Amino acid sequence: MTNVNGSLDLAFAENDTFKPLAAKLRPKSLAEYEGQEHILAKGMPLPLAIEQGKVHSIIFWGPPGTGKTTIAEIIANHANADIERVSAVTSGIKEIRQAIENAKSRAIHQQRRTVLFVDEVHRFNKSQQDAFLPHIEDGTIIFIGATTENPAFELNQAILSRARVYTLKKLSEDNLSNVLARALNYQKESSQIEVEISAETKKQLIALANGDARRLLNLLENCLEISPISDSKQTLSKEQLVQVAGNKIALYDKGGDAFYDLISAFHKSVRGSNPDAALYWYARILTGGGDALYVARRLLAIASEDIGNADPRAMQLAINAWDTFQRVGPSEGERAIAQATVYMALAPKSNAVYSAFSQAKALAKATSDLDVPIHLKNSTSAITKELGHGSEYRYAHDEPGGFAAGENYFPEDIANTVLYQPTDRGLEKQLRDKLNYLNQLDQQSNQRRYD
Repeated sequence: MTNVNGSLDLAFAENDTFKPLAAKLRPKSLAEYEGQEHILAKGMPLPLAIEQGKVHSIIFWGPPGTGKTTIAEIIANHANADIERVSAVTSGIKEIRQAIENAKSRAIHQQRRTVLFVDEVHRFNKSQQDAFLPHIEDGTIIFIGATTENPAFELNQAILSRARVYTLKKLSEDNLSNVLARALNYQKESSQIEVEISAETKKQLIALANGDARRLLNLLENCLEISPISDSKQTLSKEQLVQVAGNKIALYDKGGDAFYDLISAFHKSVRGSNPDAALYWYARILTGGGDALYVARRLLAIASEDIGNADPRAMQLAINAWDTFQRVGPSEGERAIAQATVYMALAPKSNAVYSAFSQAKALAKATSDLDVPIHLKNSTSAITKELGHGSEYRYAHDEPGGFAAGENYFPEDIANTVLYQPTDRGLEKQLRDKLNYLNQLDQQSNQRRYD
């Protein structure tokens, strides 16, 4: 009975009829692989190692649908190795031990190596992760782990010290467009049916996939299942895409005007101190398939552009929200970004630093020919000291209150320049009072530099 079931399983595995489209189109070689050019471009270390069949233990870290499993299988093919798959979601110590025994038997009786691919490896606890170590050390397995979580926080240091970590990125729109073209061509060749898809529907499909090739192919396959065939043709529509996606299609495509309209509305709501509207536009971005980390990056910009020194904690909170997202994933991470959004919407606002820096850049460009004043130059040798570099410089720490009243740090031609003008909001009010006090000391000093 066991042999019969085993034969049935093998027949099922080898029959493409039952496989989803994503499995049918899984690349078999690097030439077919799409994306991850930053680690797989021609001449880079990883593809060279793969092509030569000399691969070390690896951790692939990246979002779903970016090709982690596919690279593992390509590595096994090039290394003339069999692949054992273990999923941390469904497997435990028993399955790990069985995979190791299979690898040992293969090495002894077939003189073949084994790639052990561990999906969602971050879900294994410390003892389960430790079970791999001796077999990585003695070469029983080529260990390849895949994780969607930051391995620095989720994996044992012992594992990390024995494996090279490669970060995989979401596939670009061009990458997804190539995957889609390959899928449509496969459909035409395998079923003699030509699939027509408008440019707008294609954009929406790629936007919904959100960098995930598997999601793109699953959505495409679902659309094909409900699309009528007429004269050996199928036409995919936006309405069908809405039906299979299970939620509203994004009202924007990344890089398009509508996308920037949503981001603009979010930014202006935070700047305008309206947390409800800010949360609404954030939710709209997520609902449309947008990346929460894009919003996190925008919050960092808002922290320096619109809040500034009125509340310097805003920048740290934005960084913390970003870090939280990377540590715990989207579900909790999106909420952390929402928390930062509300905080920044209600924080005191000031664009004084933003304005001052913009003016500083313009001034620097216009006065780039002005020399550094001699008292501010560094005396690095006997020659520069003889030239007077650093002479008459007043060391602030030796001055009353740690402030050299009357000193000037500009070239003389622009000595009276004022760039930063703090507001009377939040912490910046205290900075304004401090600056006014220091300016008063400068005015009253009898040691003013350029008088």
